[in-house]
Amino acid sequence: MNNGQREFLESLLSTASPSGYEASGQRVWIDYVSEFADEVMTDDYGNAVAVHEGSGDGPEIAFGGHGDEIGFIVRDIDDNGFLRIGRIGGSDRTVSQGQHVTIHTDDEPVQGVIGQTAIHLRDVGKEEYNDIAEQFVDIGATDKEKAEELVEVGDPITFSTELFELNGTRLSARGMDNRVGTWSAAQGLRHAVEHDVDATIYAVSTVQEEVGIKGAQMVGFDLDPDAAIAVDVTHATDNPDVKGKHKGPVELGAGPVVSRGSANHPRVVDLARQAAKDADVDIQLQATGTRTGTDADAFYTSRGGIPSLNIGIPNRYMHTPVEVIDTEDLDGVAALLGGIAEAAGEVDSFAVEF
Repeated sequence: MNNGQREFLESLLSTASPSGYEASGQRVWIDYVSEFADEVMTDDYGNAVAVHEGSGDGPEIAFGGHGDEIGFIVRDIDDNGFLRIGRIGGSDRTVSQGQHVTIHTDDEPVQGVIGQTAIHLRDVGKEEYNDIAEQFVDIGATDKEKAEELVEVGDPITFSTELFELNGTRLSARGMDNRVGTWSAAQGLRHAVEHDVDATIYAVSTVQEEVGIKGAQMVGFDLDPDAAIAVDVTHATDNPDVKGKHKGPVELGAGPVVSRGSANHPRVVDLARQAAKDADVDIQLQATGTRTGTDADAFYTSRGGIPSLNIGIPNRYMHTPVEVIDTEDLDGVAALLGGIAEAAGEVDSFAVEF
């Protein structure tokens, strides 16, 4: 990862982009890909697509990541100036209390904390986690009128966290899910441009994945590519608190993860595995017998069916403020997508052979 790629990643991770409020994060992505893409397009909901126009002899392939993140939303303001909140996506009630948050208003960010009763005032050993709807944000307002001068119902909220470097090549931040996917899609496109591949390559940053893969449904229908590859985080299960029934083969730092089963089209899987071999990229395999839980599930049922694949980036502590990834896995994904872009020009059809 060179300095420019690292700066791009840091910009993505430092820009709040909760589902339904992705414009700022999408702008960061668009500015970056505009430096080398032949064309950049957006739709009315903010999905962004950057294009490398191939020679016309190869297929059209989309590399997609989702640009949104989980968060909260101001649901109500009580008489004492506290904010009642709701979920945006799959926010985890077990990690939210006692955290600094930022309310993203139309005027300027407002700082707050999700309140947590002090341990001295609780029945220790008998605690239960409050549902998100029962939690509240304290912005320091003394009454409802003062709070309403600062925030409105419907304002989005994210954890106030930074990007931290851990030992070696590992990073921690909120929103790795899935800024690392949109970062990877952009790098795949850059490789396609630099090598002037025959295939037409689309890099896509979708919106509203966390609330039901909505953006990918829009993009899949609109683009109708010959194949689509969704790049998203997947669970690294090598930390000690993962129970046995959830243990799997995915390890942090062991390379990108190629999924097999359900949405993952066998011809696209084969293309990815061969590209990894040719590019000398170590990959891991993951079974997805029912669904991937990613944009691939939307892509593959769009139009008359788009051959699709989910490529995963190992991630620890998903949907918490301290997600952890390894940048060597990101370099591996970038190289893998580049290899796929180069090899795709030789593909005549992705249809299943009988």
